[in-house]
Amino acid sequence: MRTPLTRAQQRPGLRRGGLAALSTAAVLTLAACSGGTTPASDETAEGAESAGATAAADPAGSRVAVSYEGGVLVLDGETMEVVADLDSEEFTRLNSAGDGRHVMVTVADGFQLLDTGAGTEGGAAELTDTVFEAELPGHVVTHADKTVLYADGTSDTTIMETADLAAGEVPETETVEGTEAHHGVSIVLGDGTFLTTVGDAETRTGAVARDASGEVVAENDECPGIHGEGTAVDEAVVFGCEDGALLFVDGGFQKVDAPDRGYARMGNAYVSETSPLVVGDYNTDQDAEGYLLEELAVVDTAAGELDVVALPEGAEYTYRGVARGPGDLAYVIATDGAIHVLDPQTRELTDALPVVEAWEGPAEWQDPHPSMRVEGDVAYVTDPAAQAVHAVDLTTGEVTASAELDVDPNEIAVAAG
Repeated sequence: MRTPLTRAQQRPGLRRGGLAALSTAAVLTLAACSGGTTPASDETAEGAESAGATAAADPAGSRVAVSYEGGVLVLDGETMEVVADLDSEEFTRLNSAGDGRHVMVTVADGFQLLDTGAGTEGGAAELTDTVFEAELPGHVVTHADKTVLYADGTSDTTIMETADLAAGEVPETETVEGTEAHHGVSIVLGDGTFLTTVGDAETRTGAVARDASGEVVAENDECPGIHGEGTAVDEAVVFGCEDGALLFVDGGFQKVDAPDRGYARMGNAYVSETSPLVVGDYNTDQDAEGYLLEELAVVDTAAGELDVVALPEGAEYTYRGVARGPGDLAYVIATDGAIHVLDPQTRELTDALPVVEAWEGPAEWQDPHPSMRVEGDVAYVTDPAAQAVHAVDLTTGEVTASAELDVDPNEIAVAAG
């Protein structure tokens, strides 16, 4: 049994060695949700009935978690009926935990575990008391049967077995202690290779790779403003840079320059693990006001090339509105209210599926605006202006179900069941 570490023992700011020399610990704390939680009990069922929800399937199918100011709703993924309405903090972020059942809810103290009930008998949803402690919690990455949490305030990485979450257990965790705090991200590959970004409070410069013993096997400092990550086929990993992208392939780093000279930022990667092609958001105007973008990057991880695709005039998007889906295509919910379909192979836009009314970009990135997640053939799209969430069959373009809410939906995550 590993000995737990307290946060006082994890002293941020010190330089540490590799994986082999790093402490392993369950940095798990049990803390009540700041806004109170609805337990998985008769109270949950009564709350769902009062919200107009029907009884969950047995076992429950997919679930959709939707954040709003002060809480998180859990919806049935097929009927879009409300299963639970759970109190939380004023602003939270949502990320799939990778096990088809749980969602990581970013709260002030760390990552709080939301059990959506997907795939379980009875299907009760609960915002649990389990919080994976993190100072300034940031990115959540799921890959190679691992769920990886990154703390921006310390640059520490928490790693757990995704299967432990799926079994409904409180997982044992391993902490890879960071060096200098920055807004970063980490990922663990199938062979145990640990990739993490490098930076400090002022700048982010690149990434480092360590093998399972903790030894540095590769590093790169040619990725200014490194942000986000994604893993394509054959475990080709891509990070976004302010002048292109950084790849980790065949055990080494490779810089891919953007075709535009100067500032050309790719900040987020949208991937399919069955395709070598990665789609990224793309911005060439460092001084642009607002958060709307009009071009997409397509990175070929096999060829080491980056191309740029422009959306049609009048169609812009934010980082929340891009996902991969059927056929390894990319789907973009744009300001004209349609989901635009991009074929990364041909670099062509092939369709536009009307879903919501036209919308304007957010004043701040945290503000509610259309977001999208895809599970199988279904895209779930938030519609804050109409206080709704829509399920869209991407094979037909049909809106198959909608949830009418009394709140403004913000972030969204899907548990597949």
